[in-house]
Amino acid sequence: MKGTVVGMGEALWDILPEGKKIGGAPANFAYHVSQFGLPSCVVSAIGDDNLGKEIEETFISKGLNNILAVVPYPTGTVQVEIDQVGIPRYDIKKNVAWDNIPFTPALEQLANNTDAFCFGSLGQRSVVSRNTISRFLNAIPSENNPLIVFDVNLRQDFYDKEILCDSMERCNILKINDEELISLSRLLGFPGTDIQEKCRILMNKFNLAILILTCGINGSYVFTQRETSFQPTPKVDVDDTVGAGDSFTAAFIAAILKGKNVAEAHSLAVRTSAFVCSKKGAMPVLPKELT
Repeated sequence: MKGTVVGMGEALWDILPEGKKIGGAPANFAYHVSQFGLPSCVVSAIGDDNLGKEIEETFISKGLNNILAVVPYPTGTVQVEIDQVGIPRYDIKKNVAWDNIPFTPALEQLANNTDAFCFGSLGQRSVVSRNTISRFLNAIPSENNPLIVFDVNLRQDFYDKEILCDSMERCNILKINDEELISLSRLLGFPGTDIQEKCRILMNKFNLAILILTCGINGSYVFTQRETSFQPTPKVDVDDTVGAGDSFTAAFIAAILKGKNVAEAHSLAVRTSAFVCSKKGAMPVLPKELT
């Protein structure tokens, strides 16, 4: 699959009040990229259990290319509670399959054909998967001029300063939300400047080409070295916000790969994320007017 967009890390079941829905940021990202007509692939690991088989079957039914290693650990689950305004709280189970993604010849071949790669901090909470992500990054040819997206998804206590800094040094696009920006700024000892200044500090410190900052109902920003794009958040009836940020990232990357400029990509990302917020779960089918 030449020119593939890859999401690597957690593939799991979100156990929501109304039942289970497939999720995990890399899977959400890869699925939404595929809806924009680009070749994509999710890389993760599942257990030799019914939940793992259901993940594989679901990806196949959605037409989502995947490399899912079967490992001797249970398939991942997350207990999700939704508050009164649709904001999720997560209880992410430990020592599960996606913590143990092996690096294989198939992954080395995939890396050779990768044009964009998205990974997060949660997917690196274990040494095994962290090393696989690192080896995959090393295997992507520099001549591909890849978009390397680091999604700062701070969950529970599954991150540390070393992992975050190493990841930001290896990416050229950083995706972060306003709450994560505050936590990261405290961790790095940034001064108490406003959010835009904090983003510029991050960009300069880690030599980033693009920084995406989402601020929930308060809009979103995309920073480059030469411009700042701001988009207000559309008003929609929110069902839940699970996977909305992943769809935002996917739409933005897909648009950039299709030759759109930053402002155009940002607009598409905002509209896509708003639609996902209006539906239950992380992987609704996008309407034709978006794709």
